[in-house]
Amino acid sequence: MNKEIITTDRAPAAIGPYSQAVRSGGLLFVSGQIPLDPATGSLVAGGIVEQTDRVLRNLAAVIEAAGGTLAHVVKTSCFLADMDDFSIFNEVYGRFFPEEPPARETVQVARLPKDALVEVSAVCRVVG
Repeated sequence: MNKEIITTDRAPAAIGPYSQAVRSGGLLFVSGQIPLDPATGSLVAGGIVEQTDRVLRNLAAVIEAAGGTLAHVVKTSCFLADMDDFSIFNEVYGRFFPEEPPARETVQVARLPKDALVEVSAVCRVVG
């Protein structure tokens, strides 16, 4: 099976030995995105609202680089530093997936890279 690495400068560069996304067999696997500004590589200012917005914009940029949109997302994995942010996270997340939202799980984790408040990865149906 073919494996194609997807990269874009419209989302933060990988901060470790991984790809922004990999397309294989009509599926796109997008690595976890944290709220880094792609222009500066720095964590965005603000709280869970601003960080969730940036994460989902980063996710969309990677998916668009592969020729897809957020409408192609079939599954997300969402990680929160504090489950007390769950309802606010849902509110922002819902703006990006207003119709037919993907399957997902959301869990609280002990810590995220760069001490981010949120991280989201995705699996999409995108034919290359």
